[in-house]
Amino acid sequence: MRGMRINSSCIQSLVLLILFLVLGFSWPVWCVDGDDYSNTGNPTAIPLVTSFIYSQISNLTKIFNKEITNSLGYCIKDVDTDMNEAFNFSSNLDFLNNCVKQTKDVTKRICTAAEMKFYFTSFMDTKSANAQFLKPNRNCNLTSWVPGCEPGWACGVASNVTVDLKNSKDIPDRTRDSQPCCEGFFCPRGLTCMIPCPLGSFCPRSKLNTTSGMCDPYAYQLPPGKTNHSCGGADRWASVSSSEELFCSAGSYCPTTTKKITCTKGHYCRQGSIDQRACFKLSTCNPNSDKQNMHAYGFMLIGALSLILIVFYNCSDQVLTTRYARLAKSRERAARSARETAQARQRWKVAKDITKKRATGLQQQLSRTFSRKTQGDQSKNLNQSSANDTQLPPKFPSTASAPSSDAPKAKKDTGSLTKMLQSLENDPDGHGGFHMEIGDKNIKKHVPKAKQLHTKSQIFKYAYGQLEKEKAMEQKNQNMTFSGVISMATDTDIKTRPTIEVAFKDLTITLNHKFKHLMRSVTGKILAGRISAVMGPSGAGKTTFLSAVAGKIKGCTISGSVLINGKPDPIQCYKKIIGFVPQDDIVHGNLTVEENLRFSARCRLSEDMPKPDKVLVVERVIESLGLQAVRDSLVGTVEKRGISGGQRKRVNVGLELVLEPSLLILDEPTSGLDSSSSNLLLRALRREALEGVSICMVVHQPSYSLYKMFDDLILLAKGGLTVYHGPVKKVEEYFSSFGITVPDRVNPPDHYIDILEGLVKPSSGVTVQQLPVRWMLHNGYSVPPDMLLHCDQIGNSSAGASNSSSDALEPAFTGGSWQDNQEHQQLHFFRSQDLSNRITPGLMRQYRYYVGRNSKQRLREAKLQAADYMILLLAGACLGTLSKVKGDTFGYHGYMYTIIAVSLLCKISALRSFSLDKLHYRRESESGMSSLAYFLSKDTVDHFSTLIKPLVFLSMFFFFNNPRSTFVDNYVVLLCLVYCVTGIAYIFAIFLQPGPAQLWCVLLPVVFTLISNQGKDDKFGKILGPYCYPTWALEAFLIANAQRYSGVWLITRCDALNELGYSVHHWSYCLVLLVVSGVGCRFIAFFCLLKFGKK
Repeated sequence: MRGMRINSSCIQSLVLLILFLVLGFSWPVWCVDGDDYSNTGNPTAIPLVTSFIYSQISNLTKIFNKEITNSLGYCIKDVDTDMNEAFNFSSNLDFLNNCVKQTKDVTKRICTAAEMKFYFTSFMDTKSANAQFLKPNRNCNLTSWVPGCEPGWACGVASNVTVDLKNSKDIPDRTRDSQPCCEGFFCPRGLTCMIPCPLGSFCPRSKLNTTSGMCDPYAYQLPPGKTNHSCGGADRWASVSSSEELFCSAGSYCPTTTKKITCTKGHYCRQGSIDQRACFKLSTCNPNSDKQNMHAYGFMLIGALSLILIVFYNCSDQVLTTRYARLAKSRERAARSARETAQARQRWKVAKDITKKRATGLQQQLSRTFSRKTQGDQSKNLNQSSANDTQLPPKFPSTASAPSSDAPKAKKDTGSLTKMLQSLENDPDGHGGFHMEIGDKNIKKHVPKAKQLHTKSQIFKYAYGQLEKEKAMEQKNQNMTFSGVISMATDTDIKTRPTIEVAFKDLTITLNHKFKHLMRSVTGKILAGRISAVMGPSGAGKTTFLSAVAGKIKGCTISGSVLINGKPDPIQCYKKIIGFVPQDDIVHGNLTVEENLRFSARCRLSEDMPKPDKVLVVERVIESLGLQAVRDSLVGTVEKRGISGGQRKRVNVGLELVLEPSLLILDEPTSGLDSSSSNLLLRALRREALEGVSICMVVHQPSYSLYKMFDDLILLAKGGLTVYHGPVKKVEEYFSSFGITVPDRVNPPDHYIDILEGLVKPSSGVTVQQLPVRWMLHNGYSVPPDMLLHCDQIGNSSAGASNSSSDALEPAFTGGSWQDNQEHQQLHFFRSQDLSNRITPGLMRQYRYYVGRNSKQRLREAKLQAADYMILLLAGACLGTLSKVKGDTFGYHGYMYTIIAVSLLCKISALRSFSLDKLHYRRESESGMSSLAYFLSKDTVDHFSTLIKPLVFLSMFFFFNNPRSTFVDNYVVLLCLVYCVTGIAYIFAIFLQPGPAQLWCVLLPVVFTLISNQGKDDKFGKILGPYCYPTWALEAFLIANAQRYSGVWLITRCDALNELGYSVHHWSYCLVLLVVSGVGCRFIAFFCLLKFGKK
């Protein structure tokens, strides 16, 4: 990592690398006792000498393995492998044979350990591997500069001097017999010895270019004034940026350091190659090519990927469509069967009633005839009737009477049709008679229960059978008269729910830091089984009142007392059985009507409720809200049209009805609905009220028929003051007590609201400001001090009229049940204790439901996903074409731009996961759904894009850029990078609004990448760079690419990694850091979701 090594130690490590390499090749010379060929001149000794020299190389890595690992471990991962790739000449030792023939004293011309150390120590002064000038030494200085000191030349020692190549302290006196450097060796300027060239280099003898005066192919000139001096061999081995001429040129390969061959057609040769590589099929490789054109593979990969995605999306959509079609057919069959069963049952009842009427008429006719015939004898036989009564024949037996024990047994059993009719006779409202097969001996016993239903057809038959039964029951009470309501309320088939009654006293709401009252001294009750309508002019605080009752108000100070079922418990303790319908239609637009309702029912109904009962609840809500025709239609969004606004409003209400709440609060549910839809909605709410549900709703301008369907009315004046809170049937009586009467043909709530708005002035002289005070005095509530002035203005006649009506109007709230110490307590709405007695599905089940919902949403957002992939595709093609991989940087700049582009594009697309669903999450979390399941499901579905996006980008970038690292290495790094930046995008999406979040997603990768690219000498970058994710990704990319450069590239690799502060051992470490940072960002995002997502 950056900053792990200081400059001096880095250069010293590089020196040690070259020192050990050269010493290794000097090892064979140590073992040779003299120069056999120079003494004998026998050519047959040359192979023996060279073989003996090379045989000593096998022990090189074993001797220096530990030292090389300690000093150069940051750029050498496997010492044995790197040494073999750089100096394994076992396949061809011709360069050494030729050098022995040419010089005859090779052992006296190869550099010792001291000379090696001196040569590479020069890098320390320039802090670079590109040093061109050496310090003066014993052989080459101001007073002694022999021809062997010139680049490409070397000298020997005296014939009577023995060279100790292991000596690392003293440089020998090497000034005799100057000769050009042998092929396959390089001789630096300022030293008089030779060093073997590594594999992948081309080190021939140079030739003088008379035009430029340079010794081609190297970059040195002949010394001035020395006409007898000629061009020698290679002069230095350093980084590719300073000694590129030593490297085997691109388009050619060098099997040995003295031989270069041009690449043939169908092959390609990179710079520094030792062999030519065959091109893949479908790729083009012309002669002398340095890389293969693999664009066809990129197009094939993106084509295959596109085909797979298209097939996947189409198949998934087809599967969903087929499934919904089957469900629709099964539902239609079940509904048709239920209707036919209901109709058959109705016909049976009608026939039975007609038969009874005819039997009754015949009996009455016979009775009248018999009574006329016996009327004359009746007085005579009056005294004898009692005595002879036992002798009369018995009465006509009843059809229901049981046969006597003495009666003979029937010869054959009763028929199946008879049994079915008997079943209908015994249980007219049951389901067994028409649902069982004819011939079943145990019809009623075999009627399946809800828990025993498993198939879709059985479940739908059960649900629609129940619905038809409920319709028949409602048909009896169609007019909703008082007797009909009582009949429905006492029906044993109507189940009751846990009741919630909300009582509030002196409820006052004040804005923080402004001391402005939104509501003042509101006292009353929301009773179970009744529908309370909240009305008033604009600014009366109707929505504020509902938010306060539901515990959803924020940014305000609330005083007063609120009791839930007579206890001072926070209403959040009952959130699982409380439904709150917001004013805005917060519905998922990319889901169908049924999918929205079914998801809400699954997550919010009791966990132990059988699935058929849950289906029944959903079907009942769809039926009651009139959504049958659009149940399979998408709700729609602003951009994409779906169902109508009124239908969307009803879906918004249905989301709360499916949870079977005990308290239902609705904020303007009838706004945007026509009269028929409003009546339909109120009838559905009336059905809920019959089950004991407390319903409170804000209504604007209800029609008279709608107004009469309410049980209670809460009328608020501007400033949040109560004008009336009581039964609807007594509101006119109350206002008429002080002279406010409703004109003919005027809707009462409209008239009262016009008075409170100031549009109509009461004829009795009562002012609008007096109305809240009159209500307080009427119920015996305390009047605030600043309103006592209005008490004096109220005349004695009005007070008398109010007192005379007090017997008829019961106070809306009795203050005796409140404790004195609770009168002005501060309300706390954030206790986590659950008192709802409902166990909803656990984390894993809700997680499964969320994953299913999010997957459907993503499938229906295929166009957005395709746009994201197309942008990544273009970015990969552009960056792969423009940023070519260079040997001195290992593709540094191309990878840097890749990190910026991928980070930016993936962050922008990841914002949609949470930015667009903030309101939906707020509504669902406040109703008791699991926030963790919501977050994990979003992240799980995003993993699909995390896996696909690196493939899309690399399909263009990799095959256009053609780096040396493998496709798998690049994919793994990009995969970890995308996972990391997705977590960062989650934080921005949750914590910020969409506009600032997009801005931060654009700025952050650019700023972090700039910080990561600061030099090691920059203090700011040195401190912050190691903690920026582009640093880890860039290091992983470069390490994967640099490891593919070996042989002659060894010094270049070590120099580049040393300059950047990277290590070849940190590839896995960088990937772990990216993954851990992605996980950490997700933890932070989830914390922000809990802390700020509900505000």
